[in-house]
Amino acid sequence: MENISELMHGFEVALTVQHIGLMLVGVLLGILVGVLPGLGAPNGVSLLLPLTFGMQPVSAIILLSSMYWGALFGGSVTSILFNIPGEPSSVATTFDGYPMARDGHPTKALATAFGSAAFGALVGVVLITLLASWVAKAALQFGPAEYFAVYFLAFASFIGMGGSPPAKTLVSLSIGFALAAVGMDTVSGSVRLTMGVDELVKGVSFVVAVMGLFGIGELLLAVEDESASIKGVASKVEWREVFRTLAGLPRHGWALLRSAAIGCWMGITPGGPTAASFMSYGVAKRFSPRRANFGRGEQEGIVAPETADHAAGTSALLPMLALGIPGSATAAVMMGGLMIWGLNPGPMLFIEQKDFVWGLIASMYLGNVVALALVLLTVPIFAAMMRIPFYIITPLILIVITVGAYSVSNSYLDVVLMMGFGVLGYLFKKLHYPLAPLVLAMVIGDKAEDAFRQSMLISKGSLGVFFSNGLVTTLMGIGFVFLALPILGQIRARRTETRPAL
Repeated sequence: MENISELMHGFEVALTVQHIGLMLVGVLLGILVGVLPGLGAPNGVSLLLPLTFGMQPVSAIILLSSMYWGALFGGSVTSILFNIPGEPSSVATTFDGYPMARDGHPTKALATAFGSAAFGALVGVVLITLLASWVAKAALQFGPAEYFAVYFLAFASFIGMGGSPPAKTLVSLSIGFALAAVGMDTVSGSVRLTMGVDELVKGVSFVVAVMGLFGIGELLLAVEDESASIKGVASKVEWREVFRTLAGLPRHGWALLRSAAIGCWMGITPGGPTAASFMSYGVAKRFSPRRANFGRGEQEGIVAPETADHAAGTSALLPMLALGIPGSATAAVMMGGLMIWGLNPGPMLFIEQKDFVWGLIASMYLGNVVALALVLLTVPIFAAMMRIPFYIITPLILIVITVGAYSVSNSYLDVVLMMGFGVLGYLFKKLHYPLAPLVLAMVIGDKAEDAFRQSMLISKGSLGVFFSNGLVTTLMGIGFVFLALPILGQIRARRTETRPAL
């Protein structure tokens, strides 16, 4: 009941003319980011970060989160109408969404996607509402050793469950740790890894890094892969068909619940929306009695990835708010914003900044409703924008990113660093290295280092402090299990290969 009363207070914070206006603006910008290949939610949120520096934290996070919801919805539009996923997490939607639209049912495909997405997002927000305070209260018992164990668990779970080859994930994490170490050491006060550049004493700007990694990097890929023309299907929305489709979604109730559960799990762990959508699609195809129709316009093939995608995207904010550990790349960008605004994500946030936390959670309910309504109303407009030549859109995006990077601290070095990160992001994508671990390590790498060194000071250099009680031992043990998962998988695969055929 305490959470419900706090949520009602959150609605009082969120339900103002200013915040509703910010939701509308954020969702519209998010849909634009989602439908345009080469951007994406992490980059879109990072582009808006400099604009929020002068805003109140509640208003700023409502704007950013609304853009996130809009980007998730917008990615489905191009996946279905053009067979071009605007978001990586929308790739699985193309498998059945585009065939259904191409066969003359674009409204049914869009309504199925949006209805499933809204359900998944709602489940994710309800999960946050019910569990956030409990997780935060449990985290209040944490000391430096427990916090390091949580960070270790986050890093280990990326290696064991992130979906990318463990070696590549480790490389990505290592680069993130190195970047997080640039500047002044918070424990000893010494300056390190600045290479004689005085401006680097303050460290590498997180905002500049994500602008380059997600903005310039994705833009280079989009320019490289841009085809001469984009062929789409009709984008007119037939409202009777929309309501008929939404009314029929309960027939897929089991798929909705199962996909929402997969999405929430992958959101809380670092699997992320992309992995959730693919996993949910695969599970749905395996257990569906109509599995032969998957890939030909099967409705459940849209329900599964869209529900999981949005459930994961929403629930990824739970570990970010309660523990200070982001569950996705976009959550990591938002966490960077919180730190820039002077807020420290973690259990104390629920005590010291109740208006902020519950205003954000309440805005999630409202923002997803606003996103659902706006995306249905604006599908024809944004579908028409997809036909604008990409050589016109590309310079505009580049200008926005460059101005945003410079405005962070009015430094040309930041622009140069942003370009360098863009090249790094491009290489990571081409070589299939994951960016999310790098972003995670940049955001919480210094926190993990501080927790480790404080633990060592308390224990006088003994590693036994990480196994000194049941909680920290359990967290460390689970982390080591995650690290062992890839090795166990390789052993199992080798045994399967060497097993003689019957």
